[in-house]
Amino acid sequence: MTATSASIETVIALLAREGYVRAEPAILQPADVFLDLSGEDIRRRIFMTQDADGRDWCLRPEYTIPVALDHIASGSTEPAAYAYAGPVFRMRSREPGEFAQAGIESFGREDSTAADAEIMALAIEATAALGLAQPRILMGDVALFGALLDGLAVPRAARRRLVRAVVQGRGADAVAALDPPANGGEATHAGLLKALEGQDPKAAKAFVEDVLSIAGISTVGGRSAGDIAERFLAHAAERENPVNSDVKAVLAQALAISGDPDTASAALRALADQAALDLGRQLDAFDERTGFLAVRGVDVGAISYSAGFARNLDYYTGFIFELHDERRGDGRPVAGGGRYDTLLERLGAKRPVPAVGVSLWLDRLVGEPA
Repeated sequence: MTATSASIETVIALLAREGYVRAEPAILQPADVFLDLSGEDIRRRIFMTQDADGRDWCLRPEYTIPVALDHIASGSTEPAAYAYAGPVFRMRSREPGEFAQAGIESFGREDSTAADAEIMALAIEATAALGLAQPRILMGDVALFGALLDGLAVPRAARRRLVRAVVQGRGADAVAALDPPANGGEATHAGLLKALEGQDPKAAKAFVEDVLSIAGISTVGGRSAGDIAERFLAHAAERENPVNSDVKAVLAQALAISGDPDTASAALRALADQAALDLGRQLDAFDERTGFLAVRGVDVGAISYSAGFARNLDYYTGFIFELHDERRGDGRPVAGGGRYDTLLERLGAKRPVPAVGVSLWLDRLVGEPA
C-alpha cells in the first residue's frame, strides 16, 4: 500500500474502535452549498462544473458539509458519530489540488464540552498513530469572542472587518480594522448611506432592495439583494455609532491574551470584570472543556490558547483548534476543526443539531516535512 492508503486504514481503524461509523459522501457535490456557507476561502478555490440543466456542481472540497448533508437526508434524529477518509479537491498554493483527508464529525451530543474534548483528544491520538507524537496545539473560541463583541455592542460592519483581520492573523493589530476604510465603497455610496441614517430598519431595507431592483441587480458575488441591503444598513448604522476608543482598548487587551487554557481563562475573567462584561456562561464552558481535556489525557499545559486565533471557515460557532508539526516550515496545520452548532440547520435540518468535528491533512502527516 502507498503511505497515504496505509494512513487511511490506520485512522479509520482507530476511529472505528471509538464508535465512529465510516461515511462515504459523493465526490460530486452541489456547489451553491459551499459558496453560501464556507466563506471566501472556499469560494476562490473549489473546482466547479455545470450539468445539462445549468446547475453548478463542484468536486468535494472538504468532508464536513457532505457528511452533514447525508446525515440530514437519512432522517435520523439520534446522535451520530462519523469517520471519513478519502480524496478532496481544492486549489492550494504550492500543494496538489487533489489530496487525502480524514476526520470525524459528531452530531447531536448535548454534552458539548465533553464532545469538544473527545474530538481534540482523538485528533491528537490519530496524529500520534501517524508519527507526530507532540504536535503544537492552537486553540480559540468563536463563541467567547462573539460574546465579547456582543457585550461591547460592536456594529456589524466593523465586526465583519475585525473578524476578517483576526482570520488573517493580524492579532492585536486587528483592532485597526474597526475603523471604516478611508477610501472605496463608503465614499462612493455616501448619498445612499446618508439617506438611510436614522430610518426604520425594515423600511430602509425595503428601500435599498427597491433601488437594487430598479437597477436590475438581483445578486452580486453570490449575495442576494437582501444581503446587500443588510450591508448598506450596517454601514449606515456604523456612521451614526462609530466604535469608540474605550471599546477598542478592551478589544486590544482581549486579542493580546494568550497562554495555556487556565492562564487564559484567568486573564479573560479579569478583563470581563474590568470592562463589566457578562462572559460567565462562555468562560464556565471554557473551563469545563479544559477539565474534560485533562481527563482525556491531553496535556492542557501544552495547549496554546489565543483570543486572536481563528480558522478560515465561516461556519464555526464555538471551540476551534489546529495541530501543527513543528518540523514543517510552511506554517500549515496538519489537523484542524471545531464546533459548528448552526451548520446542519442552515443545511436544512428541521431543528438545531449540536456538531463538532476535525479534519486531518494526511498528505502533510505522511509526507516529508517542508
